[in-house]
Amino acid sequence: MKVTYSVLTFFVCVFTATIAFSQDNVSLVEHEATIGVKQAGTHNGGGETTGYHFFAKAPELNLIFKKRVFKPGSAIGYHQQKEDEIYYIVSGTGEMTLNGKSFTVKAGDAILTRPGSSHGLKQTGTEDLVVIINYEKHSRPAKAKENTQP
Repeated sequence: MKVTYSVLTFFVCVFTATIAFSQDNVSLVEHEATIGVKQAGTHNGGGETTGYHFFAKAPELNLIFKKRVFKPGSAIGYHQQKEDEIYYIVSGTGEMTLNGKSFTVKAGDAILTRPGSSHGLKQTGTEDLVVIINYEKHSRPAKAKENTQP
């Protein structure tokens, strides 16, 4: 029984040290197989997509880096942009609407949407539309403390 307890204690110590190290370490590696989530198209776009939010749990990272795979018929709904956002088309074809004007996007295209602009993106064609999306994380104002004094 002492051996089992010692082995268990050893693994708990190693696991705890690993967590502490990874939280302080500035570099991370993630693989999409471990983070993919099936979702409806964002911004009420509908259809079936798979989203990969890389480094979502990285402390103090001010960037959002996502991959989204759009199945046939899925989309990101038309919405207003709050920050600079970059879309890079990895594969497939789609139709982007930017400030009311629609155009075809395909592998190799990069689109920059600016704050105040509006856009949406829908998958077209027979193969999945695969997109990398990158933008700065919203800086939310700190919540005001309630005044509990009478």
